[in-house]
Amino acid sequence: MSIAERVNKINPSFTLQMATKAAEMRSKGIDVINFSVGEPDFNTPKHIRDAAKKALDQGYTKYTAGPGMIELREAICEKLNRENKISYDPSDILVSNGEKQSLYNACQAIFNPSDSVIVFSPYWVSFPEFVKMADAEPVLVNTLPESNFEPDFEDLDAKIDSSIKGVIINSPSNPTGGVWRNDAIVKLLKLAKKHGWVVISDECYERLVYDGAFTSAEKLNQTHDIGATVLTCMSLSKTYAMTGWRIGYSAGPKDIIKAMSKIQGQATSCANSIGQKASIEALIGDQTCVEDMKSLFLKRRDLIVELLNDLPGVKCANPKGAFYVFPDFSSYLNQKVNGKLLKDTFDISEYILDSVKVVTVPGDGFGARGHIRFSYATNRKIIQEGMNRVKKALEMI
Repeated sequence: MSIAERVNKINPSFTLQMATKAAEMRSKGIDVINFSVGEPDFNTPKHIRDAAKKALDQGYTKYTAGPGMIELREAICEKLNRENKISYDPSDILVSNGEKQSLYNACQAIFNPSDSVIVFSPYWVSFPEFVKMADAEPVLVNTLPESNFEPDFEDLDAKIDSSIKGVIINSPSNPTGGVWRNDAIVKLLKLAKKHGWVVISDECYERLVYDGAFTSAEKLNQTHDIGATVLTCMSLSKTYAMTGWRIGYSAGPKDIIKAMSKIQGQATSCANSIGQKASIEALIGDQTCVEDMKSLFLKRRDLIVELLNDLPGVKCANPKGAFYVFPDFSSYLNQKVNGKLLKDTFDISEYILDSVKVVTVPGDGFGARGHIRFSYATNRKIIQEGMNRVKKALEMI
Protein backbone atom coordinates (compact mmCIF):
# COMPACT_ATOMS: atom_id res chain seq x y z
CA MET A 1 0.00 0.00 0.00
CA SER A 2 1.35 3.44 -0.92
CA ILE A 3 1.12 6.49 1.34
CA ALA A 4 -0.01 9.87 0.05
CA GLU A 5 2.80 12.10 -1.17
CA ARG A 6 1.74 14.93 1.16
CA VAL A 7 2.79 12.79 4.14
CA ASN A 8 6.31 12.57 2.76
CA LYS A 9 6.46 16.35 2.31
CA ILE A 10 5.97 17.17 5.97
CA ASN A 11 8.16 16.63 9.01
CA PRO A 12 6.96 15.08 12.27
CA SER A 13 6.64 17.34 15.31
CA PHE A 14 10.01 16.85 16.97
CA THR A 15 8.92 18.87 20.02
CA LEU A 16 6.29 16.20 20.69
CA GLN A 17 8.94 13.55 20.04
CA MET A 18 11.20 15.08 22.71
CA ALA A 19 8.33 15.20 25.22
CA THR A 20 7.49 11.58 24.41
CA LYS A 21 11.12 10.57 24.90
CA ALA A 22 11.14 12.22 28.34
CA ALA A 23 7.94 10.39 29.31
CA GLU A 24 9.38 7.05 28.18
CA MET A 25 12.54 7.61 30.22
CA ARG A 26 10.50 8.46 33.32
CA SER A 27 8.40 5.31 32.83
CA LYS A 28 11.63 3.32 33.06
CA GLY A 29 12.52 4.94 36.36
CA ILE A 30 15.17 7.27 34.92
CA ASP A 31 15.61 10.53 36.83
CA VAL A 32 15.13 12.88 33.89
CA ILE A 33 14.61 16.65 33.93
CA ASN A 34 12.39 17.84 31.10
CA PHE A 35 12.83 21.35 29.68
CA SER A 36 11.06 20.43 26.44
CA VAL A 37 7.47 20.74 27.55
CA GLY A 38 5.44 23.56 26.02
CA GLU A 39 2.68 23.75 28.61
CA PRO A 40 2.18 25.23 32.08
CA ASP A 41 2.91 22.88 34.96
CA PHE A 42 -0.10 24.22 36.88
CA ASN A 43 -3.47 22.52 37.05
CA THR A 44 -6.41 24.23 35.34
CA PRO A 45 -7.78 26.75 37.90
CA LYS A 46 -10.54 25.44 40.16
CA HIS A 47 -13.38 27.71 39.00
CA ILE A 48 -12.81 26.51 35.42
CA ARG A 49 -12.74 22.85 36.48
CA ASP A 50 -15.91 23.41 38.49
CA ALA A 51 -17.65 24.86 35.44
CA ALA A 52 -16.77 21.70 33.52
CA LYS A 53 -18.13 19.48 36.29
CA LYS A 54 -21.35 21.47 36.36
CA ALA A 55 -21.68 21.15 32.57
CA LEU A 56 -21.27 17.39 32.84
CA ASP A 57 -23.97 17.17 35.51
CA GLN A 58 -26.29 19.34 33.39
CA GLY A 59 -25.82 17.09 30.36
CA TYR A 60 -23.80 19.30 28.04
CA THR A 61 -22.36 16.20 26.41
CA LYS A 62 -23.77 16.53 22.89
CA TYR A 63 -22.67 18.11 19.64
CA THR A 64 -22.58 21.90 19.64
CA ALA A 65 -22.94 24.31 16.74
CA GLY A 66 -20.06 23.73 14.34
CA PRO A 67 -18.42 27.16 14.86
CA GLY A 68 -18.80 26.80 18.64
CA MET A 69 -21.50 27.43 21.25
CA ILE A 70 -23.01 30.86 20.74
CA GLU A 71 -22.44 31.58 24.45
CA LEU A 72 -18.72 30.86 24.03
CA ARG A 73 -18.42 32.94 20.88
CA GLU A 74 -20.13 35.80 22.70
CA ALA A 75 -17.66 35.38 25.59
CA ILE A 76 -14.78 35.46 23.12
CA CYS A 77 -16.13 38.70 21.63
CA GLU A 78 -16.41 40.16 25.14
CA LYS A 79 -12.83 39.10 25.91
CA LEU A 80 -11.42 40.52 22.67
CA ASN A 81 -13.16 43.84 23.27
CA ARG A 82 -12.17 43.99 26.95
CA GLU A 83 -8.53 42.97 26.68
CA ASN A 84 -7.48 43.48 23.07
CA LYS A 85 -9.69 46.46 22.19
CA ILE A 86 -10.90 44.85 18.99
CA SER A 87 -14.59 44.32 18.19
CA TYR A 88 -16.11 41.26 16.53
CA ASP A 89 -19.52 39.64 16.18
CA PRO A 90 -20.03 35.95 17.06
CA SER A 91 -20.28 35.24 13.31
CA ASP A 92 -16.65 36.41 13.01
CA ILE A 93 -15.47 33.71 15.46
CA LEU A 94 -14.62 30.03 14.95
CA VAL A 95 -13.93 27.78 17.95
CA SER A 96 -11.64 24.85 17.13
CA ASN A 97 -10.01 21.83 18.77
CA GLY A 98 -7.07 23.86 19.98
CA GLU A 99 -5.38 26.76 18.23
CA LYS A 100 -3.31 24.26 16.30
CA GLN A 101 -6.45 23.30 14.39
CA SER A 102 -7.27 26.99 13.95
CA LEU A 103 -3.95 27.55 12.19
CA TYR A 104 -4.33 24.38 10.12
CA ASN A 105 -7.86 25.41 9.08
CA ALA A 106 -6.61 28.86 8.13
CA CYS A 107 -3.91 27.54 5.81
CA GLN A 108 -6.32 25.07 4.23
CA ALA A 109 -8.93 27.79 3.65
CA ILE A 110 -6.64 30.53 2.35
CA PHE A 111 -3.76 29.05 0.32
CA ASN A 112 -3.55 27.25 -3.01
CA PRO A 113 -0.85 24.97 -4.49
CA SER A 114 0.79 27.82 -6.42
CA ASP A 115 1.03 30.10 -3.37
CA SER A 116 3.94 30.97 -1.11
CA VAL A 117 3.67 31.95 2.55
CA ILE A 118 6.20 33.90 4.60
CA VAL A 119 7.35 32.13 7.77
CA PHE A 120 9.87 33.83 10.03
CA SER A 121 12.80 31.80 11.32
CA PRO A 122 13.11 30.68 14.11
CA TYR A 123 9.57 29.35 13.72
CA TRP A 124 7.24 27.13 15.66
CA VAL A 125 7.79 23.74 14.07
CA SER A 126 4.22 23.43 12.74
CA PHE A 127 4.12 26.68 10.75
CA PRO A 128 5.98 25.49 7.64
CA GLU A 129 4.22 22.12 7.86
CA PHE A 130 0.76 23.72 7.89
CA VAL A 131 1.74 25.59 4.74
CA LYS A 132 3.01 22.41 3.07
CA MET A 133 -0.17 20.53 3.99
CA ALA A 134 -2.08 23.20 2.06
CA ASP A 135 0.21 22.34 -0.91
CA ALA A 136 1.71 25.83 -0.69
CA GLU A 137 5.37 26.68 -0.18
CA PRO A 138 6.87 28.25 2.96
CA VAL A 139 9.33 31.08 2.34
CA LEU A 140 11.70 31.27 5.31
CA VAL A 141 12.74 34.79 6.28
CA ASN A 142 15.47 35.61 8.78
CA THR A 143 14.96 37.45 12.05
CA LEU A 144 17.30 39.53 14.19
CA PRO A 145 18.27 37.81 17.47
CA GLU A 146 19.57 41.07 18.92
CA SER A 147 16.13 42.69 18.37
CA ASN A 148 13.73 40.20 19.98
CA PHE A 149 13.91 38.08 16.82
CA GLU A 150 11.98 40.71 14.86
CA PRO A 151 11.86 40.40 11.05
CA ASP A 152 14.98 41.10 9.04
CA PHE A 153 13.20 43.40 6.59
CA GLU A 154 16.17 43.43 4.21
CA ASP A 155 15.91 39.65 3.89
CA LEU A 156 12.13 39.91 3.53
CA ASP A 157 12.37 42.53 0.79
CA ALA A 158 14.78 40.31 -1.15
CA LYS A 159 12.34 37.40 -1.06
CA ILE A 160 9.10 39.16 -2.03
CA ASP A 161 7.54 37.98 -5.27
CA SER A 162 4.08 37.66 -6.77
CA SER A 163 3.56 34.10 -5.48
CA ILE A 164 3.37 35.22 -1.84
CA LYS A 165 -0.21 35.22 -0.56
CA GLY A 166 0.23 35.31 3.20
CA VAL A 167 2.47 35.72 6.21
CA ILE A 168 2.40 34.00 9.61
CA ILE A 169 3.52 35.97 12.65
CA ASN A 170 3.92 34.77 16.24
CA SER A 171 4.55 37.31 18.99
CA PRO A 172 5.18 36.42 21.79
CA SER A 173 7.15 33.70 20.09
CA ASN A 174 7.61 30.00 20.44
CA PRO A 175 10.54 29.12 20.47
CA THR A 176 12.30 32.39 21.33
CA GLY A 177 10.03 34.10 23.84
CA GLY A 178 10.63 37.26 21.80
CA VAL A 179 7.99 40.00 21.69
CA TRP A 180 8.05 42.21 18.62
CA ARG A 181 7.86 45.97 18.95
CA ASN A 182 4.66 47.55 17.64
CA ASP A 183 6.68 49.44 15.02
CA ALA A 184 7.90 46.17 13.49
CA ILE A 185 4.38 44.74 13.30
CA VAL A 186 3.03 47.96 11.79
CA LYS A 187 5.76 47.88 9.13
CA LEU A 188 4.85 44.29 8.30
CA LEU A 189 1.12 45.09 8.17
CA LYS A 190 1.80 47.89 5.70
CA LEU A 191 3.74 45.49 3.49
CA ALA A 192 0.86 43.01 3.73
CA LYS A 193 -1.61 45.66 2.64
CA LYS A 194 0.61 46.78 -0.22
CA HIS A 195 1.06 43.25 -1.59
CA GLY A 196 -2.37 41.83 -0.74
CA TRP A 197 -1.15 39.25 1.80
CA VAL A 198 -3.33 37.69 4.48
CA VAL A 199 -1.72 38.07 7.92
CA ILE A 200 -2.23 35.08 10.22
CA SER A 201 -1.35 36.32 13.71
CA ASP A 202 -0.72 33.53 16.23
CA GLU A 203 -1.27 35.23 19.60
CA CYS A 204 -1.25 32.09 21.72
CA TYR A 205 0.97 33.66 24.41
CA GLU A 206 -0.67 37.10 24.46
CA ARG A 207 -1.32 37.08 28.23
CA LEU A 208 2.27 36.06 29.05
CA VAL A 209 4.12 39.32 28.36
CA TYR A 210 6.42 40.49 31.14
CA ASP A 211 7.95 43.75 29.98
CA GLY A 212 5.42 46.24 28.65
CA ALA A 213 1.90 45.75 27.30
CA PHE A 214 0.80 43.41 24.52
CA THR A 215 -1.04 44.81 21.49
CA SER A 216 -2.83 42.58 19.00
CA ALA A 217 -1.85 42.88 15.35
CA GLU A 218 -5.46 43.68 14.41
CA LYS A 219 -5.56 46.49 16.98
CA LEU A 220 -2.45 48.01 15.38
CA ASN A 221 -4.02 47.47 11.97
CA GLN A 222 -7.05 49.51 13.05
CA THR A 223 -5.19 52.16 15.05
CA HIS A 224 -2.91 52.98 12.13
CA ASP A 225 -5.75 52.66 9.58
CA ILE A 226 -3.68 50.22 7.51
CA GLY A 227 -6.49 48.05 6.15
CA ALA A 228 -4.56 44.77 5.96
CA THR A 229 -6.46 41.48 6.11
CA VAL A 230 -5.71 39.98 9.54
CA LEU A 231 -6.81 36.66 11.00
CA THR A 232 -6.19 36.50 14.75
CA CYS A 233 -5.69 33.05 16.31
CA MET A 234 -5.76 32.61 20.08
CA SER A 235 -5.88 29.83 22.63
CA LEU A 236 -6.93 29.04 26.17
CA SER A 237 -4.15 26.47 26.51
CA LYS A 238 -1.29 28.57 27.84
CA THR A 239 -3.24 31.38 29.53
CA TYR A 240 -5.41 29.12 31.69
CA ALA A 241 -3.28 25.93 31.82
CA MET A 242 -5.83 24.17 29.59
CA THR A 243 -3.61 22.45 27.03
CA GLY A 244 -5.46 19.13 27.24
CA TRP A 245 -8.89 20.70 26.89
CA ARG A 246 -8.11 21.51 23.23
CA ILE A 247 -9.89 24.83 22.80
CA GLY A 248 -8.64 27.56 20.49
CA TYR A 249 -10.36 30.17 18.38
CA SER A 250 -9.99 32.45 15.39
CA ALA A 251 -11.36 35.94 14.77
CA GLY A 252 -11.34 37.60 11.40
CA PRO A 253 -13.11 38.45 8.15
CA LYS A 254 -16.40 36.59 7.76
CA ASP A 255 -15.46 35.01 4.42
CA ILE A 256 -12.30 33.46 5.89
CA ILE A 257 -14.06 32.31 9.06
CA LYS A 258 -16.87 30.79 6.99
CA ALA A 259 -14.37 28.92 4.80
CA MET A 260 -12.47 27.64 7.84
CA SER A 261 -15.73 26.52 9.46
CA LYS A 262 -16.66 24.62 6.31
CA ILE A 263 -13.38 22.69 6.44
CA GLN A 264 -13.65 22.03 10.16
CA GLY A 265 -17.23 20.83 9.76
CA GLN A 266 -16.05 18.00 7.53
CA ALA A 267 -12.94 17.26 9.61
CA THR A 268 -13.95 17.30 13.28
CA SER A 269 -17.47 18.78 13.42
CA CYS A 270 -17.29 20.89 16.58
CA ALA A 271 -14.91 21.39 19.49
CA ASN A 272 -15.32 19.50 22.77
CA SER A 273 -18.62 20.51 24.41
CA ILE A 274 -17.38 20.32 28.02
CA GLY A 275 -14.23 22.20 27.08
CA GLN A 276 -16.37 24.92 25.52
CA LYS A 277 -18.47 25.34 28.66
CA ALA A 278 -15.34 25.50 30.81
CA SER A 279 -13.88 28.08 28.42
CA ILE A 280 -16.81 30.43 28.96
CA GLU A 281 -15.95 30.54 32.65
CA ALA A 282 -12.25 30.95 31.84
CA LEU A 283 -12.86 33.99 29.64
CA ILE A 284 -15.48 35.85 31.66
CA GLY A 285 -14.71 34.58 35.18
CA ASP A 286 -12.10 35.63 37.73
CA GLN A 287 -8.79 36.44 35.99
CA THR A 288 -6.67 36.45 39.17
CA CYS A 289 -5.34 33.00 38.28
CA VAL A 290 -3.76 34.36 35.09
CA GLU A 291 -1.82 37.05 36.94
CA ASP A 292 -0.77 34.56 39.62
CA MET A 293 0.67 32.14 37.04
CA LYS A 294 2.30 35.00 35.14
CA SER A 295 4.00 36.23 38.32
CA LEU A 296 5.51 32.79 38.93
CA PHE A 297 6.63 32.49 35.31
CA LEU A 298 8.41 35.84 35.58
CA LYS A 299 10.39 34.69 38.63
CA ARG A 300 11.30 31.48 36.83
CA ARG A 301 12.37 33.38 33.72
CA ASP A 302 14.70 35.60 35.70
CA LEU A 303 16.22 32.56 37.43
CA ILE A 304 16.84 30.48 34.31
CA VAL A 305 18.26 33.42 32.35
CA GLU A 306 20.73 34.13 35.16
CA LEU A 307 21.77 30.49 35.42
CA LEU A 308 22.14 30.06 31.64
CA ASN A 309 24.34 33.14 31.38
CA ASP A 310 26.53 31.67 34.12
CA LEU A 311 27.22 28.60 31.96
CA PRO A 312 30.59 28.61 30.19
CA GLY A 313 30.30 29.71 26.57
CA VAL A 314 26.51 30.24 26.67
CA LYS A 315 24.71 33.52 25.94
CA CYS A 316 21.03 34.02 26.74
CA ALA A 317 18.94 37.11 26.03
CA ASN A 318 16.10 38.05 28.37
CA PRO A 319 12.87 37.07 26.55
CA LYS A 320 9.90 39.35 27.05
CA GLY A 321 7.13 36.77 26.77
CA ALA A 322 5.87 33.16 26.69
CA PHE A 323 7.73 30.64 28.90
CA TYR A 324 10.76 29.81 26.78
CA VAL A 325 14.38 30.90 26.71
CA PHE A 326 16.49 30.44 23.58
CA PRO A 327 20.17 30.55 24.58
CA ASP A 328 23.02 30.47 22.09
CA PHE A 329 25.22 27.37 22.39
CA SER A 330 27.20 28.14 19.20
CA SER A 331 30.53 27.97 20.99
CA TYR A 332 30.04 24.20 21.36
CA LEU A 333 29.43 23.53 17.67
CA ASN A 334 32.16 21.43 16.05
CA GLN A 335 33.58 20.48 19.45
CA LYS A 336 34.31 16.82 20.14
CA VAL A 337 33.13 14.83 23.13
CA ASN A 338 33.53 11.10 23.69
CA GLY A 339 34.92 10.89 20.17
CA LYS A 340 31.78 12.40 18.59
CA LEU A 341 31.63 15.70 16.72
CA LEU A 342 28.88 18.07 17.87
CA LYS A 343 27.97 19.29 14.40
CA ASP A 344 24.58 20.85 15.29
CA THR A 345 22.24 21.41 18.22
CA PHE A 346 20.60 18.04 17.68
CA ASP A 347 23.97 16.58 18.66
CA ILE A 348 24.37 18.97 21.61
CA SER A 349 20.88 18.21 22.94
CA GLU A 350 21.46 14.48 22.51
CA TYR A 351 24.77 14.74 24.38
CA ILE A 352 23.14 16.63 27.27
CA LEU A 353 20.37 14.05 27.45
CA ASP A 354 22.71 11.06 27.35
CA SER A 355 25.24 12.46 29.82
CA VAL A 356 23.12 14.19 32.47
CA LYS A 357 19.52 13.17 31.65
CA VAL A 358 18.21 16.64 30.79
CA VAL A 359 15.77 17.00 27.89
CA THR A 360 16.09 20.16 25.76
CA VAL A 361 14.88 21.08 22.28
CA PRO A 362 17.49 21.73 19.56
CA GLY A 363 17.17 25.07 17.82
CA ASP A 364 18.09 23.58 14.44
CA GLY A 365 14.60 22.09 14.40
CA PHE A 366 13.18 25.62 14.59
CA GLY A 367 15.49 26.89 11.87
CA ALA A 368 17.95 28.45 14.33
CA ARG A 369 21.44 27.00 14.19
CA GLY A 370 23.34 27.17 17.47
CA HIS A 371 20.36 27.81 19.73
CA ILE A 372 18.58 25.45 22.13
CA ARG A 373 15.08 25.95 23.56
CA PHE A 374 14.44 25.54 27.28
CA SER A 375 10.93 25.77 28.73
CA TYR A 376 10.75 27.26 32.21
CA ALA A 377 7.20 25.98 32.75
CA THR A 378 8.49 24.04 35.74
CA ASN A 379 9.35 24.87 39.34
CA ARG A 380 12.44 26.72 40.54
CA LYS A 381 13.96 23.67 42.23
CA ILE A 382 13.87 21.72 38.96
CA ILE A 383 15.30 24.70 37.06
CA GLN A 384 18.19 24.94 39.50
CA GLU A 385 18.93 21.20 39.39
CA GLY A 386 18.61 21.09 35.61
CA MET A 387 21.04 23.95 35.10
CA ASN A 388 23.52 22.31 37.47
CA ARG A 389 23.36 19.18 35.34
CA VAL A 390 23.77 21.09 32.08
CA LYS A 391 26.80 22.88 33.55
CA LYS A 392 28.31 19.50 34.45
CA ALA A 393 27.74 18.25 30.88
CA LEU A 394 29.36 21.31 29.32
CA GLU A 395 32.37 21.10 31.61
CA MET A 396 33.06 17.62 30.22
CA ILE A 397 33.37 18.90 26.63
